[in-house]
Amino acid sequence: MDFSQFITITGSIFALGFTFYLVKRIMRNKEGSPDMITIANSVKIGAKAYLKRQYKGVGIFFGIVFVILLVLAKFKYLPIFVPFAFLTGGFFSALSGYIGMTVATNSSSRTTFAARSSLNKALKIAFSAGLVMGLVVVGLALLDISIWYNLLTWYYKSKGIGLEERLRYITSTMICFGMGASAQALFARVGGGIYTKGADVGADLVGKVEAGIPEDDPRNPAVIADNVGDNVGDIAGMGADLYESYTDSIIATMALAFVAFRGEKGDLILRGVSLPMAIATCGVISSIIGSFMVKVKEEASQQNLLKALRRGIYTASLLVVIFSYFLIKFILGEKYMGLYGSVLSGLIAGIIIGFFTEFFTSDSYFPTRNVAKASLTGHATTIIEGLSVGMVSTVAPVISVVVATICAYILPGGLHNPHIGLYGIGLAGVGLLSTLGITLATDSYGPVADNAGGNAEMTHQPSYVRQRTDALDALGNTTAATGKGFAIGSAALTALALIAAYKDQVHLLGGKIDFSIMNVRLLSGIFIGAMYPFFFSSMALRAVGRAAQKIVEEVRRQFREIKGLMEGKAKPDYAKAVDICTKTAQKEMVLPSVFTVLLPIIIGILLGVEGVLGLLVGALTTGFSVAIMMANSGASWDNAKKYIEKGNFGGKGTDAHKASVTGDTVGDPFKDTAGPSLNILIKLISIVSIVFAGFVIKHSLFK
Repeated sequence: MDFSQFITITGSIFALGFTFYLVKRIMRNKEGSPDMITIANSVKIGAKAYLKRQYKGVGIFFGIVFVILLVLAKFKYLPIFVPFAFLTGGFFSALSGYIGMTVATNSSSRTTFAARSSLNKALKIAFSAGLVMGLVVVGLALLDISIWYNLLTWYYKSKGIGLEERLRYITSTMICFGMGASAQALFARVGGGIYTKGADVGADLVGKVEAGIPEDDPRNPAVIADNVGDNVGDIAGMGADLYESYTDSIIATMALAFVAFRGEKGDLILRGVSLPMAIATCGVISSIIGSFMVKVKEEASQQNLLKALRRGIYTASLLVVIFSYFLIKFILGEKYMGLYGSVLSGLIAGIIIGFFTEFFTSDSYFPTRNVAKASLTGHATTIIEGLSVGMVSTVAPVISVVVATICAYILPGGLHNPHIGLYGIGLAGVGLLSTLGITLATDSYGPVADNAGGNAEMTHQPSYVRQRTDALDALGNTTAATGKGFAIGSAALTALALIAAYKDQVHLLGGKIDFSIMNVRLLSGIFIGAMYPFFFSSMALRAVGRAAQKIVEEVRRQFREIKGLMEGKAKPDYAKAVDICTKTAQKEMVLPSVFTVLLPIIIGILLGVEGVLGLLVGALTTGFSVAIMMANSGASWDNAKKYIEKGNFGGKGTDAHKASVTGDTVGDPFKDTAGPSLNILIKLISIVSIVFAGFVIKHSLFK
């Protein structure tokens, strides 16, 4: 077993082994009182029912694509392993989301019960549940990479194929399981986002605005659906999303290593392929160590809670900085130490993006407070101010990614050797995502805290319990926004690496690309690519709107027809709202997801490889900025509402509060449906382009 095979297995064992320990630790905590358990079970049943129905629908899509890939493999357009790699990528992506969601739904009532005695204990349970999601994602990703790397190495060695040619086949095949992961992630993100925001918007519009009852009030028929949505969208969806980001960044960099080190003496090409896997493994270990730094004193402020989470992330990042130096020196040698600067560029970019995301979305800073202040003058000014905050918030992340890309390219010597520069950009993406285990934990813990708060409200817990869960939930809004910014930033670097891998794949297949800016096919592709994120977002937003309309009608109907409901003498029909959200989400997710898969193939046939390259560049440039704008506008509106609910600008029940609720409901599909889906979109179309490059070269209308 060579070094690269050993390190991926090691990383997977560390991650999954510690996950098992965390689950056992969480489950040792008391689940709560009978009414807490009843509420938690309702959410659990609804979430599992949704995922079961989603996986059935997605399974049909995967079956069709598998057959198509099998036919292409039969006619020698693809290696025979590609269809099976596609299936495993989708399977592990779905599995990571399912495990994370299952642990989360089992943790919410435990967090509520723990909040009765201690804020720190509640934080530990919620954060541990989030950490399970993070470590499951990286553990299963490394396991999938390890299985395929070992299988393909054994197979091609048995055929007597040399090292360089063997690694070419291995890396090009493994990119396809990235396609499976990306396709599953898009379905999970779009479907889960439609579900959660349809329920959330509908519940808020009728419950808060029309009926004037509190959030998570048990009289609201949509509250269970809302809590289910938090799990299927923000946990299962986010887990599948970052699983594919993580695998795509590693695999794309492995593919770039083949070109960067091809022709070098010895086994340097093998070492180049090994490096991203080694850095990812060190990131796993660093994340586990960093997790032990997350703890607070009792009744800590939100700032102290945030500092505790930061301490864990910064510890993990510092360890990766140290480990990466020695890894690069040991694996590649002194000659390639410039690549250390590439890894640092990605890590620093991630930290900067996280800081500015927090700055523009947390109510501790003036941008979100200005959004809250704008609510004093009405609904329109709230929307205007929130949009402007989202738009200006794109500046720092874009510049950070630009600077990181330039540094990652130049520092290893990209000006003299473009291939090593592109490999450096890939490593920057790996560096940014290396601490995903703990970074995703700070995001996924938020929905657990949110569900815990809902459980406390619905079971009429003492006020101090809700105050503690609200403190965790408010922090979760900020960390969720930071997590989305992190995911979007990583998507940009990963997509750049994938575009470079697409170019290399076309050349390896004997195709040619005209990079002239006056190439009409390239320009046409850029225009179409720049347009598509807006068209995709329109489909996603309208889907949420239609789902919300159905929930609004259902909640109004129950308030009107169920006697004694508003007086608390009768129970609402929670299952009906859950069923409406499930059916609507399943129906609405199909068109945007399938169209995204087909688009690069259609453009390739009509405009050739240059048109596809333009499509990828255009979608990346606008998709990155639009995703950040939507995510940050939505989070700012959400936290502005919570800032008013703390008693600022008149507090709950005022006209300012009603205006802020409007901002929050507009922002919900921005930050939890359309925005996060765009970072999957820009990677998925890149991977589809790579997989179908051979077919496009042969069958394009432009030769």
